[in-house]
Amino acid sequence: MIPNINFTSIASTAFSMPRVGLGTMSLAPSECVSTINDAIMTGYRLIDCAPVYFNEKQIGDAFLQLSVPRTDIFITSKLASPFHRSEHVEPALRKTLHDLSVGYLDLYLMHWPVAFKPVPIESNERGWRDESIDDSDNGKNIDPNVSIRETWQAMETLVDKGLVKHIGVANFPVILLHDLLSYSRIKPAVNQVEIHPYNQQSQLVSYCQSRNITVQAYSPLGTPGYKERDEPNVLTDPVLTDIAQTRGVSVAQVCLQWSLQRGCSVIAKSSNKMHMEENLLLTSQNGLAKTEGNKIAQLTQDEMSRIAELDRGYRFFRPEEWWPDSPVPVFY
Repeated sequence: MIPNINFTSIASTAFSMPRVGLGTMSLAPSECVSTINDAIMTGYRLIDCAPVYFNEKQIGDAFLQLSVPRTDIFITSKLASPFHRSEHVEPALRKTLHDLSVGYLDLYLMHWPVAFKPVPIESNERGWRDESIDDSDNGKNIDPNVSIRETWQAMETLVDKGLVKHIGVANFPVILLHDLLSYSRIKPAVNQVEIHPYNQQSQLVSYCQSRNITVQAYSPLGTPGYKERDEPNVLTDPVLTDIAQTRGVSVAQVCLQWSLQRGCSVIAKSSNKMHMEENLLLTSQNGLAKTEGNKIAQLTQDEMSRIAELDRGYRFFRPEEWWPDSPVPVFY
């Protein structure tokens, strides 16, 4: 049975979108069509994309085969760092629309608050010939002469033209958001950031909610397929495992429910149909199943407090290590 997934209001904001979305980072191009089709059939209505995932062409092939109206699907993509100059913002978006085979986006995010030196946009073909749009050359390609204000104002014109419905940011700390809000004509609808029990970002969440910005958690399970061998594993944490076993659910479901109860939206990547269905149970039933009779209950305050104690400020995505030749520590 396909759950009835509506576009619901998130936290204290007036912005509406599905609470659980499908992430496409690290989704192999060869798996895109089958995974997107499975997700749509399972009930997913939010698909999160980005040019630097290098699979938007194949995701677009899947969108051409949609079994539901385009207006029923919430599609997000992102502005890559080489296209932050005002004259490059719209061509970059139009390239993404061409790759995804859609006429508009529901949400367009500035992927990182750091500009790179421009690279050519292959506007007449779908997909990218190489990965130069994601190459910082250890930081040497960072362009310090492009302001967030310049980029944001160019993104605002995309809304004016009807090319995107909403705009937002990703990986923005509080101080950059605070500045952006001081001059933005169109306020950011979303701040998509890394959030999981080991990186809870409570002050950022509180600030965003106080300013009516939806917090969207990426890597809500701690990037099990991305982390290095010697890094901590959220999905094997003893506290989370104990809560999951007590309730008869998976650790992944506990992590997602924890984020949802904090008022966040979540982006969870999976190409496994069973895991997709488990994730959507959270929105169709508004809580976690107990072991008997599939009774529904949210995490208790005691369980939320136990999870709060797991915070260690641990990030799996550390741009300062990607850009060692340029001192741009985004989160410090």
